[in-house]
Amino acid sequence: MSGKTPLVRVSCEFFPTSTDEGAEKLDGVRQALSVLDCEYFSVTYGAGGSTRERTLQTVRRILDEQSTKVMPHLTCVAAKRSNIESILDIYQEWGVTQLMALRGDMPSGMYQAGDLHNARELVSLVRERWGETAKIYVAAYPEIHPRSKTPEDDLRHFKDKVDAGANEAVTQYFYNVDAFLRFRDDATRIGVDIPIVPGVMPITNYKQLARFSDMCGAQIPRWIRKRLEAYQDNKQDLRAFGAEVVATMCARLIDEGVDALHFYSMNREDAVLAVAQELGWVGQ
Repeated sequence: MSGKTPLVRVSCEFFPTSTDEGAEKLDGVRQALSVLDCEYFSVTYGAGGSTRERTLQTVRRILDEQSTKVMPHLTCVAAKRSNIESILDIYQEWGVTQLMALRGDMPSGMYQAGDLHNARELVSLVRERWGETAKIYVAAYPEIHPRSKTPEDDLRHFKDKVDAGANEAVTQYFYNVDAFLRFRDDATRIGVDIPIVPGVMPITNYKQLARFSDMCGAQIPRWIRKRLEAYQDNKQDLRAFGAEVVATMCARLIDEGVDALHFYSMNREDAVLAVAQELGWVGQ
């Protein structure tokens, strides 16, 4: 595939697979996405450390490829400080210098909050142990975190993470560009000066996307939802429409001064590359 170089920094996110066969397939996905010259690949971390070993294995595989930087996720909910510190020590020994610090969701059936109570405390711990050269990412929510009481409350929590030492933020995915732009303006208004990178979710399955969006508070505009409903039994048309919608959104974000995009790949390359093709970054 060939095309023009993306006008922005690009990164892609993966989740650790549960089998060795899945890990090998994910190697192929990352190889296919190498045409985007990704700045880094990120690897998620399950609730309460439920994917700890698989996350570590995936990070190690990416490091062994010696081609793209890796940015692991780390959550602190329901975790002992000593366990978090041991993971940070492993990553530091491996030469990892960037990390996504998250509170995370409480695992089902667990009620122990853990030694660290929020992402701000985790950011402080990473900064304390890794020093000023570490690059720490945090999450941001253009359409407000589901547990936040008000937009201002959500902004205050975001700024707390930035003040604790975060270098960059990656947002929850969204399909309402105006919501992102308003959030970016509001963050600037309260003194946040770190880059805020839009999280981008390609569209491949309407029912799955609708269910997940309703759960996490990411609004699907009515006109998009209705089109997706109409296309849900025609995978080819749905994916073509989805790629067009997401690419149009990305193009507007770039026009509005965004200099980086973070793609939630769902461990597949086709939907991300379809958006890249619409943007002219890769050939057909």
